[in-house]
Amino acid sequence: MGLLTDSLERAEAAHLTRPLPKTARTQMRYLTKQTKSTRAAAQLLGVSQRTVERYLKGQIKNPRPDLAHRLAEEVRKRWQPRVRDKARKQAATTGGIVIDTRARFGFTADPGTTDDPRLRAITQALPPTYAARLFDAHAAGAGDQQLKDILAEGLQESYFKDRGRRAAGLQVEFTDLDYLDLDY
Repeated sequence: MGLLTDSLERAEAAHLTRPLPKTARTQMRYLTKQTKSTRAAAQLLGVSQRTVERYLKGQIKNPRPDLAHRLAEEVRKRWQPRVRDKARKQAATTGGIVIDTRARFGFTADPGTTDDPRLRAITQALPPTYAARLFDAHAAGAGDQQLKDILAEGLQESYFKDRGRRAAGLQVEFTDLDYLDLDY
């Protein structure tokens, strides 16, 4: 996963109302319930169906580190989908998204008005339209570069162009991302 995808996952996790299951047995029980069969859960995790059944019976309690990581990730992806959907819907329709980043921003503008790229720390609220585009692209499996382009366009319009009140021909490039935190 990339930096933007991880940041979206963290922002989504902030809206969860209950903690994730902690033990391997409860995680396996939840995953089996979500996938509707032990066979589907086994295929998802890359283990045998019998191994899944042993976890459900409590015969195996401590998974290998790689399996524990895969199991936790699969549960995390599926945990409280309605809460996640509600938070995304609110951000995409009314709330928008807040981006807190430090990155190198380069500009291309009319001749004689270009600015050299430099590291900037920016915290900016983006309108709901950019949140909706970001969520749609993420759901469609877009890569980090496409997500970065959407955020760059949002910062260009909201921060640098001040929603159309200045810098009409300015185009922003979002490069050398130091950190990124999203909230909605």
